[in-house]
Amino acid sequence: MDAVYAHINANQDLYVKRLADAVGIPSISGDAKHRADVFRMGEYLTNELKRLGFEDVGNHLPGKQTLQGHELDLPPIVVGRFGKEGNGKKTVLVYGHYDVQPALKSDGWNTDPFTLVEDAHGRMFGRGSTDDKGPILSWLWVVEAYKELGLELPVNLRVCFEGMEESGSEGLDDFIISEASKSFKDVDCVCISDNYWLGTTKPCLTYGLRGISYFSIEIAGPGKDLHSGVFGGTVHEPMTDLISIMSKLVDPKGKILVPGIYADVAPVSDAENKLYESLSFTLADIHSATESETTIHASERDTLMHRWRFPSLVLSTRRGAKTVIPAKVIGKFSIRTVPNMTPERVQQLVEKYVTQLFDELGSRNTLKFTQISAGKSWVADINHWNFVAASSAIQKVFGVTPDFTREGGSIPVTLTFQEALQKSVLLLPMGKSDDGAHSTNEKLDRRNYIEGIKLLATYLDEVARL
Repeated sequence: MDAVYAHINANQDLYVKRLADAVGIPSISGDAKHRADVFRMGEYLTNELKRLGFEDVGNHLPGKQTLQGHELDLPPIVVGRFGKEGNGKKTVLVYGHYDVQPALKSDGWNTDPFTLVEDAHGRMFGRGSTDDKGPILSWLWVVEAYKELGLELPVNLRVCFEGMEESGSEGLDDFIISEASKSFKDVDCVCISDNYWLGTTKPCLTYGLRGISYFSIEIAGPGKDLHSGVFGGTVHEPMTDLISIMSKLVDPKGKILVPGIYADVAPVSDAENKLYESLSFTLADIHSATESETTIHASERDTLMHRWRFPSLVLSTRRGAKTVIPAKVIGKFSIRTVPNMTPERVQQLVEKYVTQLFDELGSRNTLKFTQISAGKSWVADINHWNFVAASSAIQKVFGVTPDFTREGGSIPVTLTFQEALQKSVLLLPMGKSDDGAHSTNEKLDRRNYIEGIKLLATYLDEVARL
């Protein structure tokens, strides 16, 4: 791998420039005004795949959606193949996304979010730098390195890049299920680089994700907004009802108050317990990430378990007009779920409890309960050769044995790939825990980017050896 590493080192400024080009495309999937930019980013990737000699390069259009009053085409799912199945090599399918979260300089960015800016410490700031443009481009630079060195890629590579991950991945599940018996039928394993190290110094491999069930409570009463001075104290106020209900969903210590919600949570095994013993993580890490010392739990183990493998409930929004009695208010909350919880059972328990709480109020307002979306949790076997290959690659590139981690967040497509293809799925992160994905001043360190390209190349080499 020495020649590949040397090539990557020699071309790192070029890779940074290309990342800057990609960051400069504001591919915000959740904003109708930027839908053309999302398509432009998909076209950029399509052109790069063709330039590098990928075959069967295609843009699958999943359909249409209505967004902000506009009927829009969903961005393409960009696919391609490098190498032919049946040549004795393993086939690795890599997934990533090319859409990004919204960003405005006025949100608190120190620089223009769509101009990649590198500081004196090698931190490259820009929306999408770490989530997920840096990682998906890195797969392409691996292929390019092999081609320019006149070397044969040790595996067959298939890519699947979507443009709606930040907006629900509409159409992706159906595409994966459809292709499972077609273009994906010879895939041996799946690798996703769309998450982050546990801390800032030691790489990790991720084998589990929480699921998510997302709900809204809408309470309506008066036919219009009312003057709070004229009508305050004389009508049932939707906001009062909403606050009363939402205050009874979770306590200040993070315990979910929905009856029966913990009944299906899988117990902690001895083998799982041991994985927490050597993790490179301290409470100082989470204090740094939150810029506070507001953690609920006193130990690292308890903190990580409640972040990764126990469910949580978060109150996310509460909307209504100001200085008046609003006619209608909407509150949203999400439950991060874990094995062996199911979306169907969670919805049943939550809806029953919310309805009960509303009935107990004796209010003359009306309640509308909705499950907005739901995705299952995912856990993989860390003894599978896919994880063995990735662990060996990290040891060769970084000189350390990786942490084995779970994530508190959700990437629903992970489970879709595992269930549809019946193959091992691996999460191989590139960025650090302080990269600030989705936040202001999102960044990717140059070192993580360049060493990450080497890591992906080494991972493919290790897969070929097993």
